[in-house]
Amino acid sequence: MENPFEDRLRFERRVPPCAIVIFGANGDLTQRKLIPALYRLAYERRFPPGIAIIGNSRTPMTDDQFREKMREAVQKFLEDSPFDVDLWNDFAKGLFYCSGDIGDPAMYAGLKVRIAQVAEERGTAGNVLFYLSTQPSQYIPVVQNLGAVGLNNSAGWTRIIIEKPFGHDTESSNVLHDAVRQVFRESQVYRIDHYLGKETVQNVLAFRFGNGIFEPLWNRRYVSHVQITAAESIGVGSRGGYYQEAGALRDMIQNHLLQVMATIAMEPPAVFEPDAVRDERAKLLRSIRTLKPEDVATHAVAGQYGAARVGGEDALGFRQEKGVDPESQTNTYAAMTFFVENWRWAGVPFYIRTGKRMPKRVTDIAIQFNDAPHSVFVDAPIMSRSGRGPNLLILRIQPEEGISLRFRSKQPGAGMRLRPVSMDFNYGSSFGERSPSAYETLLLDAMAGDSTLYTRQDMVDASWKAVQPVLDVWSETKHHFPNYDAGSWGPQASEEMLQRRGHTWRVP
Repeated sequence: MENPFEDRLRFERRVPPCAIVIFGANGDLTQRKLIPALYRLAYERRFPPGIAIIGNSRTPMTDDQFREKMREAVQKFLEDSPFDVDLWNDFAKGLFYCSGDIGDPAMYAGLKVRIAQVAEERGTAGNVLFYLSTQPSQYIPVVQNLGAVGLNNSAGWTRIIIEKPFGHDTESSNVLHDAVRQVFRESQVYRIDHYLGKETVQNVLAFRFGNGIFEPLWNRRYVSHVQITAAESIGVGSRGGYYQEAGALRDMIQNHLLQVMATIAMEPPAVFEPDAVRDERAKLLRSIRTLKPEDVATHAVAGQYGAARVGGEDALGFRQEKGVDPESQTNTYAAMTFFVENWRWAGVPFYIRTGKRMPKRVTDIAIQFNDAPHSVFVDAPIMSRSGRGPNLLILRIQPEEGISLRFRSKQPGAGMRLRPVSMDFNYGSSFGERSPSAYETLLLDAMAGDSTLYTRQDMVDASWKAVQPVLDVWSETKHHFPNYDAGSWGPQASEEMLQRRGHTWRVP
């Protein structure tokens, strides 16, 4: 009989049996992302039979109650996939629950017994993957307690996935790292950044290093500047309390967007292997110019949205959101100019912006190329909203993943009238199949021992170093908030930051 797990068309990578222990299994991330992603991997037949998922939280539940709760979550949050009752019933046999407070050392002794029982029942071969889906303040206690009962090593392999944020600043990041490395080896630690699991971010590597067309142009001689935008149309909603402590710069730029920038700008690795790829990303991040305090005002802009009419409805300002201080100085918008001090990118600005309550939800990367050195069409009218209509390469990360190349072409008719046109590639229409979610990709990689898309500690250190001067200056600055309306593209100061170098933010 054919073994479906040997079918290369349906199972591209062999994943060993293992137990996945999720701390914070009753939380939002587990129900919205993790369990639906794991179910989808089962639906895609990417799991071997010996997979077990052990949930932990303080809420008392039996195995059956946990299974029912997760079934409801999968039915509610599963996207672009059918819910198969028979598949679920088989999948649910591998779901188990171990209640207890993660701050209680006695719970870990019970968890160790449960892992051993599940290994016997499911044949997990002693392989264990821990997932910290908890509040960041609980990371260190969990890690220390795992080490205290010997759960940092097992009969097979042992790995641990840590969700961002990796600290609140440089100092707290170092404290977390010191605590983790006392229990786990670096090779066991998988720091997850779900942006790196998105198909378009991964495709940047294929686009650059799998083709000979653009890589020769990927340098200061041909690139004018790079813009990375991550905009959200919604406000902070029920996350006001958390967001007030984080802000846009910490929440998005320090981790997600600097990792995207590193992927765009890194040097070609010698081989496509985890350490080689991560070495080049880390090298790029270490090459980012560190701002002096006096340069922060011209290289970084903080914003906070105020109340406005959006789409015919009244939108609250950040200070009116639930759980937010009416005098809050938290940035809901952040923009920065980065420079990479190496031969490839010397002098090329990388503009990064992110914000809440902007006109639309969009994340993309726009690489603007220099104009031709000599234009033979000096007198030809160029029809474009922005005037000249630059050559742009746009990599869309969300909501629709794809790539666009914008260039000038002659408009039909008499005379040499130029206008910008686009060549578009869309994942959905080109491949005719669903792209896996970021969590599907990253969970599968962790089980397979592939750390290519995970963040290494030296990369975390370099990212904090790049933003820490801004955090320090902003913490001592009285911002005149709010300084942009909900539904707009951010504060005027952000436009001025680009205008100083003759550039302007593009409208996605």
